[in-house]
Amino acid sequence: MDLIVLTLALAIQATAPEPIIVVGRGWAPFISPMGEPFRAQSAEDDTLVNWFRQADRDGDAALGAAEMDADALRFFATLDSDGNRQILPEEILAYEGEVAPEVQVNSRWRDPLGTPKPKNKPTRTNWYEPDGLQGAARYGLLNMPQPVVAADTNFDRAVTTDEFRRAAAQRFHLLDSNGDGNLHLPELQTLLPPPRKGYKRRKINKHTRDTRIANPVPVSR
Repeated sequence: MDLIVLTLALAIQATAPEPIIVVGRGWAPFISPMGEPFRAQSAEDDTLVNWFRQADRDGDAALGAAEMDADALRFFATLDSDGNRQILPEEILAYEGEVAPEVQVNSRWRDPLGTPKPKNKPTRTNWYEPDGLQGAARYGLLNMPQPVVAADTNFDRAVTTDEFRRAAAQRFHLLDSNGDGNLHLPELQTLLPPPRKGYKRRKINKHTRDTRIANPVPVSR
């Protein structure tokens, strides 16, 4: 009898799905337009600048569309763990659980590194705001809660290289507010969302069309 029970237990253990690992992060990152998190090593570390300098391959203080494309392909390769030129559901789970857990909609809104801890604990422990910024939008330049999944334009639950590159081109044009064909740090810095403590929830009429950058919400009927 004991042998049968042991055999059944081993069989269940062998067929059980692998657990989803969520890596906790203590401080807010900067999340690039394509979804890559950049984390501060010190309170003086400017994570937006870190991404910009990495993407600005020729170091001319201007980020062009080709450089945005190259940076997107570089990050795509890190997410495409099996090298099949697609980011599949299990790779998206790894992104959301290990690479950038801050993109999860119900995750707590983090403060930048070096922010003083409040003397009194906040009365609200969940920083989810139904009408506010969600996921990666709290730490990036675009109102896009999950930048990797947002590139899946045909909704087949797989993000291809071509889809990711098209998304990079579209997001470049969204960020190029003056239309000069280049992104500069000063214009990007104005697009950063306010930190959690400076964010004020806006009152939204349910019949008003959402005009924020990224995915507009249809007018309620």
